This record gives sequence, structure tokens and C-alpha cells, in this order.
Amino acid sequence: MITKQKKAKLIAQTQTHEQDTGSPEVQIAILTERINELSQHLKKHPRDIHSRRGLLGLVADRRRHLQYLKRESARRYNTIVKKLGLRK
Repeated sequence: MITKQKKAKLIAQTQTHEQDTGSPEVQIAILTERINELSQHLKKHPRDIHSRRGLLGLVADRRRHLQYLKRESARRYNTIVKKLGLRK
């Protein structure tokens, strides 16, 4: 589970202005952290099918946000992908 402090740190690292909490970059960063934590949980508990379904939903949400950002601004897309290390 992502803590308030960790979420605030992610927002501070990726926000575009002081009050920014909902931009695609911030949402992608938060989703990525949740995906990473849930992946660790599933490595310990491989038969947890309900959490696996939740993980698939988070991955789909992040993919949708990334597609939107790529369509709207390729520069911002490349920046966030590089910062989070999403593509190889």
C-alpha cells in the first residue's frame, strides 16, 4: 500500500507546477508505484487471483494514460518514460 509520504514524494518529483496533483505525469508515477508494490505482493502470493486482476487493471490504466500523453505531447511522454524507466 502506498503511504501518504511516498505519494507526496512522487507528486513532488513529477508535478509540473505547485498545485499539480492530477496531470498525466503524476498519475502515471503513482500508478507505476502501485504496480511495483502489487507485483512484489504477487511474487510472495502467486495464487492471489483477485490481486492479479487488480494489477491488470492498474497496468491498463497506466497504458491508457501513456497513450494519451504520447498523443498530446511526445516530449512530456519521453521525459516521464525515461524518468520512470518504463521502456527498454
